[in-house]
Amino acid sequence: MARKEEIIYAALELAAQNGLGSVTLSQIADKLGIKKPSLYNHFRSKVEMIGAMYVFLREQAQKTVPTPPESIYELPLEQILTSSLQGYLNFLSDKNIMIFFKVLYSERSIAPAAARIVLDETEHMIKANKALFYALVVHGKMANRDVDTAAYTYTMAIHSMIDNRMDMVTAGDAQLSDITALTPEITSFIKWFCERIGTDEK
Repeated sequence: MARKEEIIYAALELAAQNGLGSVTLSQIADKLGIKKPSLYNHFRSKVEMIGAMYVFLREQAQKTVPTPPESIYELPLEQILTSSLQGYLNFLSDKNIMIFFKVLYSERSIAPAAARIVLDETEHMIKANKALFYALVVHGKMANRDVDTAAYTYTMAIHSMIDNRMDMVTAGDAQLSDITALTPEITSFIKWFCERIGTDEK
């Protein structure tokens, strides 16, 4: 494993134990058995390291999510959206990305670096859903009107439901694995949403 990856995983483990805000470069160096100045060969600051951690962990988790086949557009709209969302939930189920996001969500209201990553992840979701929705229009599964607004609304609703699950985990009302479940609330919302933006094409 490359030293840069070792630093990221060490920082993630420390953040899971004590929170991202309390992790110091000295703690990371001690955990790895190296001198603190050597960390600067890889990251200029803690903020830069956190950003690199997000990019690296996201890329690693994304490798486990298969690209949907072109034939997916032959399915009913509700099934397409459910399948697409399941792919994202599978991404979230990656152990390391799950730990990282749990830490981010617990600190985003007080830590600008955490808030920035949550915003970036939301933007990833919006862009992905816009691309999906325009493809759905092309394949005759979705009405060609207010596509950007529909993608934004859909994304933020799903995002809020995932946020709610994250809060339930923090409050002790749900398990970490529940975040990646297709809950009745989510499936009901997708059904309701499809009835409003879909075409008569089945």
